[in-house]
Amino acid sequence: MTQMEFNSRVSRLYQPLKNFALKLTRDSENAADLTQETITKAFYNRDKFREGTNMKAWLYTIMKNIFINQYRRHSSGLIVSDDTETQYYINSHPGRDHNKGERKMIMKEITRAISSLSKNLRVPFELAFKGYRYDEIASHMQVPLGTVKIRIHNARKKLRHILRDYDPAAGPL
Repeated sequence: MTQMEFNSRVSRLYQPLKNFALKLTRDSENAADLTQETITKAFYNRDKFREGTNMKAWLYTIMKNIFINQYRRHSSGLIVSDDTETQYYINSHPGRDHNKGERKMIMKEITRAISSLSKNLRVPFELAFKGYRYDEIASHMQVPLGTVKIRIHNARKKLRHILRDYDPAAGPL
């Protein structure tokens, strides 16, 4: 494919790219910037495009990767600044748990609730909690994958019921 053909094909995809960028950014100015950066990167990496492949998909992938990288850079750069003398705003974070005794008591309740589950529900739940994949759990327990999924679902459902008093969405106790 010649440079002129490549440029022509990319130019024809400008509007679909801009629409996709608008869906990602939800802002017309940012969408225009993202589209421009995508096209620039496509021209720069023209040699990496394989003729016969889907150019639109290739450009969308470039755009998605640029968007994700920008998002990561932006979110890692968010720094809280507190100019007060005592750093009141930082030190008064509402999510901070100052009572370690309360935290220990809650952990005991959770442990007790897990222990109260039948072995059929407790074992797959604990293995999933430790990070094992469902297929590994099924192999270990020598049961079908669907059975593992159902047992873990039922364990979570029972635990949610047993520990409903600790659900922040349920409101005050």
